[in-house]
Amino acid sequence: MIIYAVIVFAIAALGGLFLAGHVLRDRLAPWAISLLHAGLGALGLILLIAALVQGAASQTALIGFVILLVAALGGFFLVSFHLRKSLPPKVVVVVHAGIAVVGFLTILSQVV
Repeated sequence: MIIYAVIVFAIAALGGLFLAGHVLRDRLAPWAISLLHAGLGALGLILLIAALVQGAASQTALIGFVILLVAALGGFFLVSFHLRKSLPPKVVVVVHAGIAVVGFLTILSQVV
């Protein structure tokens, strides 16, 4: 289950890079990619929850889950700007990405 979560998060990260590129160049990100990114992130979290509930995940996976949950909260904050059709602060985009990368690497450490 954790392997599937890692794959889903990796695909979501590619979308996140695309979205961040738009914002860092002072352009609104496309809604379709934003929704795909959010949906994949949510799916990854659900897969992690399933692994944690089944007892198939370690303490490190739980820590990674919590870190990714914090990143998701940052994502909701970023969406609030998108809904208002305004660009979010670039620092928030970078912090969101950084937290997500730390969470992803934490989860990935359980697979390799």
